[in-house]
Amino acid sequence: MIYGYARVSTTKQAIKGNSLEEQMKVLESYNCDEIVQEAFTGKTTERPKFQHLINKLQAGDTLVVTKLDRFARTLIEGEKIVSELIDKGVKIIIDNMGMILDNTPNSKLMRQIFFAFAEYERNMIIERTQAGKEIAKQREGFREGRPKKYSKKQIEHALKLLETHSYKQVEDMTGISKSTLIRAKKAQG
Repeated sequence: MIYGYARVSTTKQAIKGNSLEEQMKVLESYNCDEIVQEAFTGKTTERPKFQHLINKLQAGDTLVVTKLDRFARTLIEGEKIVSELIDKGVKIIIDNMGMILDNTPNSKLMRQIFFAFAEYERNMIIERTQAGKEIAKQREGFREGRPKKYSKKQIEHALKLLETHSYKQVEDMTGISKSTLIRAKKAQG
């Protein structure tokens, strides 16, 4: 059987060549009997559909992925998965490299190099993200995390309304939930 695996880090990911739609087109060109797709970040090893697929693969099966980083982002993790599959008798095709992974010395060298590059790329993304955060922290009013849904002025207005209205009425008028109003009231003292 020929299996395809497509993964995006988020359901909204639209990076050229990485969207689920683009991966599906490539995998369909291999006439896959089954294509497994999921949205999970590459930094986690918790990819239930991928794990199920790996357990299901048998000798003589083929696994097709569009890019090596779709199923592993570190040298150690990638080498472990690939080695286990090859030992099982599974053929692995990496489309964008035009490469079939097997147990030959050349294949081992190439996959170690490519997994090392995938890990390097991921580390560079983390480094740039951290540098961006450090720059952002220097700005006045920086607050890490999700932005507040309501402005300080909106919350103050809602709290003022609470003086003459019930939580339910204020919630209906402003759209600000009761729990948010209670937290704001506690913070106000």
